[in-house]
Amino acid sequence: MMKTYSFNEVPRSPSIDKVGVEERVARFQSRSIKNDSKMQGLHRVLNMIDLTTLEGKDTPGKVRQMCFKAAHLHDSYPDLPTVAAVCVYPSMVGLAKSIVSEFGIKVASVSTAFPSGQAPMQVKLADTKYAVEHGADEIDMVISRGKFLSGEYSFVFDEIAAIKEACGGARLKVILETGELSTLDNVRKASDIAMYAGADFIKTSTGKIQPAATMQVTYTMLQAIRDFYDETGTMVGMKPAGGISNAKLALHNLVMVKEVLGQEWLTNHWFRFGASSLANDVLMQILKTDSGIYQSADYFTLD
Repeated sequence: MMKTYSFNEVPRSPSIDKVGVEERVARFQSRSIKNDSKMQGLHRVLNMIDLTTLEGKDTPGKVRQMCFKAAHLHDSYPDLPTVAAVCVYPSMVGLAKSIVSEFGIKVASVSTAFPSGQAPMQVKLADTKYAVEHGADEIDMVISRGKFLSGEYSFVFDEIAAIKEACGGARLKVILETGELSTLDNVRKASDIAMYAGADFIKTSTGKIQPAATMQVTYTMLQAIRDFYDETGTMVGMKPAGGISNAKLALHNLVMVKEVLGQEWLTNHWFRFGASSLANDVLMQILKTDSGIYQSADYFTLD
């Protein structure tokens, strides 16, 4: 059972050397990946994707189509793994669960007045409990960025801890919305607060704000996870989301995860990609690597 901490136990976050982070990330991006390793990596990326639709125009039909795609990727390509999860709004959780649960695919739901987080606490709790009661395996909450940027760090900590309690048995991913945090120092501090408050995962972004999951931000969060693990012995997962739309960038992220955190984190229990379009590019790259022929994007459904 994960130990609970108080806000007073959150350590002082270190200052981040932005130039050093950029240099380190540049080295990850320059790595060449051999074909055998590339194919293994592409399969792993596919199995780490949270296939996502989070639009105001979402309909049961759109969610049903996305879930069908998630559950049946391997029908045409039997050697392919499934994605890790589908991610939807709370109102669509029951529908998603009815389609994908038999395939071992998790259902994740955003909550806490996603994407803004601008709602009273009782609304955020109700949002979370509704999703869990309808079958959500995972909750992706947003932090109150306004409170964080105002220096009300204990408020942010207490809110995360309360949502964690409301999750019951569901795992909690805490979205920092790094594009609104402005600095890597803020990203590091928000990461530390989230982990000590009980996050099972820390996540970069909602996908609604740019910049989103830059490698510099992800590297900073991975270092926070490494330090938290060294200090507490507790593993925390990582989910970059927003802006990772091609397989090459996803593979660079996996190289970075392996070098910063180690092989243990290279499963979908501890690492995810939040994406709507990444899966198609990964499929195209797998078929290209396998057959030597590029498939047209028209052969793959958008959702």
